[in-house]
Amino acid sequence: MRIWGCWRRSTSLRLPVGPLAGVSSGAIASVFYAAGFAPREILRLLLSTNLFRLTRPAFSRFGLLHLDAVSVLIARHLGATVNFEDLSRPLTLVATDLMAGESVYFNTGLLLPPLLASSAVPIVYRPVEYQGRQLVDGGLLNNLPIEPLLGQEGVRVVGVNCNPINSEAHIPSFRGLIERTLHLAINANTASRKTQCHLLLEPAELRHFRPLDYKRANELFDIGYRYTLSQADALQALL
Repeated sequence: MRIWGCWRRSTSLRLPVGPLAGVSSGAIASVFYAAGFAPREILRLLLSTNLFRLTRPAFSRFGLLHLDAVSVLIARHLGATVNFEDLSRPLTLVATDLMAGESVYFNTGLLLPPLLASSAVPIVYRPVEYQGRQLVDGGLLNNLPIEPLLGQEGVRVVGVNCNPINSEAHIPSFRGLIERTLHLAINANTASRKTQCHLLLEPAELRHFRPLDYKRANELFDIGYRYTLSQADALQALL
């Protein structure tokens, strides 16, 4: 999960939250957070969701699964016509334009299409057609989208990367080889952006998890929570 912003509020640290930017699964988390859902409430929502019921075969050369049911789920909680302007704080979502080969940033107008596009993992999901573009997961080109936050007066950018590379990982299968290849490719586009953050949160423990370990969401959440608390002094110093 990747979420970026001025601050992320913790019930323990009580830090103010500013503008956010998110991509892929971090886009989903940041949207719900900006809509007023507490972090543990977002976790509960995801854990109570049957992922198999949210997918159906696309029978298309462009992807294996439709995002239709995912759209219904999000619309149920946020509304089908919710706009970026309806959120409680500024938010930018990032998707990849397959044809132009560039990152596309959304922060105004309808929220749902950019959110689905930002989360549409290539090959797994069909691209999202929106504003004349073929859009997929923004992490393909920019997995740490700090650009919308840089240069804003008074903003301290806290980058959150939950995909650290495990240099001792074992690759036992073809599926593991594909996951590793994508993991390395995605992480490569974050290196220069990490150095531009005022503070980078990257829990080393997460290197032992696979990118799609959704069933271990509680463990992942607790690791991130404990790590963030351990960085309390560094976060407070940014105020």
